[in-house]
Amino acid sequence: MTSHQSTQTMKPATAAKKLGVYLEATPAEFREGVVSRAELNALQADPPQWLRDLRRDGPHPRPVVAAKLGVSIAGLARGGVTEPLTTEQIEALKRERPEWLERERATQAEVRKEAARLKQRDAERAQQGD
Repeated sequence: MTSHQSTQTMKPATAAKKLGVYLEATPAEFREGVVSRAELNALQADPPQWLRDLRRDGPHPRPVVAAKLGVSIAGLARGGVTEPLTTEQIEALKRERPEWLERERATQAEVRKEAARLKQRDAERAQQGD
């Protein structure tokens, strides 16, 4: 009996998520097919022009928008941002500094600070337990 190695494929939505791009902005041939693991690796290693353009200019999916603004995805929703944004729109928000963005950035900073405190506490406990 011989082992058969099947090609691992994924839906375009999964590949777009892994590439950090908004699926609806990708070319039709990308959206309508399936993506193999080898194709995904090739796209990551040597991105074609359309992928470089999307990553640079957008529109960006919510996780990317949130990261670029320094807020959570939930913070985007609380701020009324529910659609993908272009890099230009993100930069405009950074310049305008609306009240909701400042509030969400402060919240995110507190979350990171608390996570660091807990990590430090756990490390100290683990060290005491040795």
